[in-house]
Amino acid sequence: MVHQAGGEQVDLETLLRESDVISLHARLTPETEKLIGERELSLMKSSAYLINTARAGLVDQTALEKALRDRKIAGAALDVFWEEPLPADSPFVSLNNVTLTSHLAGTTIESLYRSIDLVIQEVLEYLRVGDSPSVVNREVLLHGG
Repeated sequence: MVHQAGGEQVDLETLLRESDVISLHARLTPETEKLIGERELSLMKSSAYLINTARAGLVDQTALEKALRDRKIAGAALDVFWEEPLPADSPFVSLNNVTLTSHLAGTTIESLYRSIDLVIQEVLEYLRVGDSPSVVNREVLLHGG
């Protein structure tokens, strides 16, 4: 799949050294927590940008703040924060090489309308069959709470 899209799969160190833009799209697990820390940021080009729309915990907050403040990387775009909402006194608010959005960067008019349709389809399917793969807390349905 990677090659079909014109990409090449590389290890994290190579990705960090060679990329102009790094966009994080990973779940936060014990293995991925602080995936991007001081060492990883130091490997990035000084002209590189880091984008995180996944989970704040993927990035070491202190290391990112220092890298941005010291201009070790060109900038960052953050849609997720270590504390939400982002406190007004957060150091990221005062940095001019950071773009901040309030966990809605992926929200489009189409996605808003489409999500309503998806919820309706799921509810109708549940009413029709009595189950849905989207139900997470089945015990509530089975036992009423």
